[in-house]
Amino acid sequence: MDVPLSIPLINPKASYLACKEEIDAAIARVMESGRYILGQEVSAFEQEFAAYIGVRFGIGVGSGTEALHVALLACGIKSGDEIITVSHTAVATVAAIQLCGARPILVDINPHTFVIDANQIEHAITSRTKVIIPVHLYGNVADMQVIRSIADVHGLYIVEDCAQSHGATYGGRKSGAWGNIAAFSFYPTKNLGAFGDAGMVVTDDPELSDRVRLLREYGWRQRHMSEITGLNSRLDELQAAILRVKLKYLDQWNEARRKKARIYAEMLAPLGVLCPSEGSGVKHVYHLYVIRTRERDALQIFLKEKGIETLIHYPVPVHLQKAYENLGYRQGDLPLTEQCSLEILSLPLFPEMGESQIEEVAEGIRSFLKNE
Repeated sequence: MDVPLSIPLINPKASYLACKEEIDAAIARVMESGRYILGQEVSAFEQEFAAYIGVRFGIGVGSGTEALHVALLACGIKSGDEIITVSHTAVATVAAIQLCGARPILVDINPHTFVIDANQIEHAITSRTKVIIPVHLYGNVADMQVIRSIADVHGLYIVEDCAQSHGATYGGRKSGAWGNIAAFSFYPTKNLGAFGDAGMVVTDDPELSDRVRLLREYGWRQRHMSEITGLNSRLDELQAAILRVKLKYLDQWNEARRKKARIYAEMLAPLGVLCPSEGSGVKHVYHLYVIRTRERDALQIFLKEKGIETLIHYPVPVHLQKAYENLGYRQGDLPLTEQCSLEILSLPLFPEMGESQIEEVAEGIRSFLKNE
């Protein structure tokens, strides 16, 4: 029999309740307006979010996966091109590459920060390489100075996957402001989450911005007149209005996550659990709090029996999944990625989480390790 959850992994409803009156008013404003697709709310949110990231242009789209897809298309990616990224990521990263007909070239990660090992990139570059996609996983940020240098030397685009790094910084600049173009997801569980699927492409490049705007709606600059072959990926007014409210609280919520991450580290480090670490010059925003332990599977079962929810992000690396067998990778090709996938465990963390709940999770882990 399943034990009722006493501590959930995440709690997106809590962020709604934290600013319920403002969100309800924003929803009512949209409903009364009669304009539900690509109206004033979307335009305002595009400007506000781009300003928050520190770039000139934001283009709202239907999801984070679609944000990556159209960003790659805007960079001119086509069949036969190669794109360097990681296998330790949500499958959406690789799915977006293949939607363009391109080939993902997967490299290993830094096992402490869980993001791409920048030292692996140069060896993976060929004459067909067009893009590097650093995935800023769990709220951490990849080593963007090194990646920028490599891209500049080889004439490559950088498309940042910022689906989990809203507000994170590297060298004082926010993730999404380092590359040529970047993709964000506003899935409900993100640090900045909508009440459904939603995404955004951001860039400082006016030509890329123009191409993304055309691509997201059938290639239209003038309605019903397609300049290029496009698709349908539009951010709706309701989600934009909700996200405008929540954006005002993002930094506050991120600081709450960072504070709770510090408490976790203080409690768990003495137990021999490997806690997450920030890269040099990085301000981590802890979309997920991911530990490593060789007793992962047994620990997860133990915590579940105590009503503590955990998840594994991600249990099988992309290169070992059935759908991607045709990429030609085998067990052992990415050893650090594969080892991490056997040991990682995401613990409960959300801005509204109480310190007593963190203590309860830590005590559960302490009890488990004491009995091992």
